Amino acid sequence: MNPFAYDFFLNAFNAVILTGIITGIIGSYIATRRMVFIAGGITHSSFAGLGFGFMTGLSPLFFAVVTAVLSGLGVDALSRRGTVREDSAIAAVWSLGMALGVLFIFMTPGYAPSLSAFLFGNILLVSGADLVYLGLFLVLSLAFVLSKYRTLLYVSFDPEFARTRGVNVHFYQTAMMIWFSVGIVLSIRVMGIMMLMSMLALPQMTVGLFTSDFRRLLVGSSLLSVFVVLLSLFGSFYLNLPTGALSVVVLALLFFIAKAAGGLRSSKS
Repeated sequence: MNPFAYDFFLNAFNAVILTGIITGIIGSYIATRRMVFIAGGITHSSFAGLGFGFMTGLSPLFFAVVTAVLSGLGVDALSRRGTVREDSAIAAVWSLGMALGVLFIFMTPGYAPSLSAFLFGNILLVSGADLVYLGLFLVLSLAFVLSKYRTLLYVSFDPEFARTRGVNVHFYQTAMMIWFSVGIVLSIRVMGIMMLMSMLALPQMTVGLFTSDFRRLLVGSSLLSVFVVLLSLFGSFYLNLPTGALSVVVLALLFFIAKAAGGLRSSKS
């Protein structure tokens, strides 16, 4: 069978490319700022917004974005002030978001959407509107990174040094948290809530074994993400497997292979 003969596959093909680049870019900044678990909390808290949108018959995507942004900013504010430990705030947001999402889904009148479509992703649900949102977000993300590359680098690696250079660190940290939250929510349709956290960490971990240059990490993570999700998309088409889960398994295998190869190289030298 020729997969490109189907419209749903064309949508899925474009969606995984856009999602791979997006997760590669924002995942590099998330990993650099050691915010992987905060990203996990944002990812899972957005489930509450999705459930509320379905229950009320309004836009699930809009409420998911709002929930994710508020959760991210809330965790960041609480941990920065020291009123609550960061891990405790993440755990509270994580569990509360999932619990509220489940309640809202089961309270939805009439047909309740399948939970697995959001938890593990369903590439068949990608629509033309989703592609527009992903494409627009990618263009804005590239413009943001290219225009503020050095400032974002300072804020991510050494915020104290950035303050000495007159950078409004709080403003850029807030802007980056909103940026992360929106990108995470837009990627849920393709990767699913449970799988997205790995997509934000594994490519960066793998590429980070070979380079410490941040530009190469950005480009390499994006290319690796695109390669893996495309490979998984074709694999899911012919093997009837979920794309998101297959992507995470392939990424994990590549990381362990790269890690083992690096260990062998260092032992020989």
